[in-house]
Amino acid sequence: MVTAMAFNKMWYTVALGLLLPFSYAHTDFFTSIGHMTDLINTEKDLVVSLKDYIKAEESKLEQIKKWAEKLDQLTDTATKDPEGFLGHPVNAFKLMKRLNTEWGELENLVLKDMSDGFISNMTIQRQFFPNDEDQTGAAKALLRLQDTYNLDTDTLSRGNLPGVKHKSFLTAEDCFELGKIAYTEADYYHTELWMEQALKQLDEGEVSSADKAYILDYLSYAVYQQGDLGKAMMLTKRLLELDPEHQRANGNMKYFEYIMAKEKEANKSSTDSEDQMEKETEVKKKDYLPERRKYEMLCRGEGLKMTPRRQKRLFCRYYDGNRNPRYILGPVKQEDEWDKPRIVRFLDIISDEEIETVKELAKPRLSRATVHDPETGKLTTAHYRVSKSAWLSGYESPVVSRINTRIQDLTGLDVSTAEELQVANYGVGGQYEPHFDFGRKDEPDAFKELGTGNRIATWLFYMSDVSAGGATVFPEVGASVWPKKGTAVFWYNLFPSGEGDYSTRHAACPVLVGNKWVSNKWLHERGQEFRRPCTLSELE
Repeated sequence: MVTAMAFNKMWYTVALGLLLPFSYAHTDFFTSIGHMTDLINTEKDLVVSLKDYIKAEESKLEQIKKWAEKLDQLTDTATKDPEGFLGHPVNAFKLMKRLNTEWGELENLVLKDMSDGFISNMTIQRQFFPNDEDQTGAAKALLRLQDTYNLDTDTLSRGNLPGVKHKSFLTAEDCFELGKIAYTEADYYHTELWMEQALKQLDEGEVSSADKAYILDYLSYAVYQQGDLGKAMMLTKRLLELDPEHQRANGNMKYFEYIMAKEKEANKSSTDSEDQMEKETEVKKKDYLPERRKYEMLCRGEGLKMTPRRQKRLFCRYYDGNRNPRYILGPVKQEDEWDKPRIVRFLDIISDEEIETVKELAKPRLSRATVHDPETGKLTTAHYRVSKSAWLSGYESPVVSRINTRIQDLTGLDVSTAEELQVANYGVGGQYEPHFDFGRKDEPDAFKELGTGNRIATWLFYMSDVSAGGATVFPEVGASVWPKKGTAVFWYNLFPSGEGDYSTRHAACPVLVGNKWVSNKWLHERGQEFRRPCTLSELE
């Protein structure tokens, strides 16, 4: 049995069914900055090719123009006195020659296709173009940044972001496109925001191919879906002022008026009205979990501040790796980032030359980043990790081998059982939502295939500075660690007892402006029996 509410919703869906097919695709944007720079070069090459084509067309038109001007003068003279003109035998011969030969040559010139080179280049380059999924992913990345960094649509549209070098803005057509993509994802919250922004820019006089009627059509439906019937009616009336014959808008207006009349007749109790208002408010707001709110606040630098008493426990020092021979005479700089869990940062721990080598080794292999599936124990992709990564072994390069040795010397842990060095690039909106690095008790097979036990610790290199965003945050404790090129952070995921430290749950915030390169080493339990002995207390 279909309820009245369900029927009404179905009726409206049919009424607006021509708007767009209901496609709930789940795509994301996984292109790294490294690959996008290749696209910039591709586009530059196409522009050069296009300019060559324009020059060829201009040259062709110039030849035709000269021919036309010459014949214009000649025919003017000839038509004034045809018999006298043709009385000259040379003129008679040249007329025959022009019509028999030269006009044919001109015809061939006019018909000559000067676009062959450009079209050929376009065909070759097209294989590297992003597809619809990439475009949708890029749009969703913008929406993700908008939510995480609490940006209003006008700020984002006008490109007023912190740390930008090359300011850019969104046209009304761009805003309309973002709203459409949100609509296809049934994300009516963002549909409303971006359709309103597109409408605002058109109302301010922006010249655009975007049509106000189309925008109002989407906008009124998005508003209706969020429960604001009055605003939906107002927008539909405005649409009908632009296009009185709009079939769908006329049908929707009748439906809205019918619903409004029914609501007045029903005289709902105040309790029901309050409940309805609460539901509408809940729909309008993003339904975030408490952790999600903490995560976004930390990404914005709004996390809880450590008390002065706790701050006094944080120190910076010269560290020699517990008297490691390599660092006794040349200790490294180390500073405490957090106390519980203990997170330390090593400064100037990887050189620019080493960073470039690691990046060059990784770039050809970058592919969609994976996570361990707790059920199968195998690597798989996940929507909550948006980046590209590659794995590097020590035997491939002396630089990677040297980095592995450095990690072993400074942590005191055996890296022979560790996973390979993972290099990750977070591009536009790239992120890794809150997660644990270690396998929990309900994931007994998390690292079974490796045969090296659980992930005891994490070492994370920052291989680039980030203009805005991109922090590593720990929502459970309120810690934010900001990227700084040439540094690395280290923490233990497990207590010495082998139990997981749940306070190490962390996330990589979306990159708002810039480009983030990191590399990490996950160290495992096997081989650490004498390097980090087990304790009897579960939480020690």
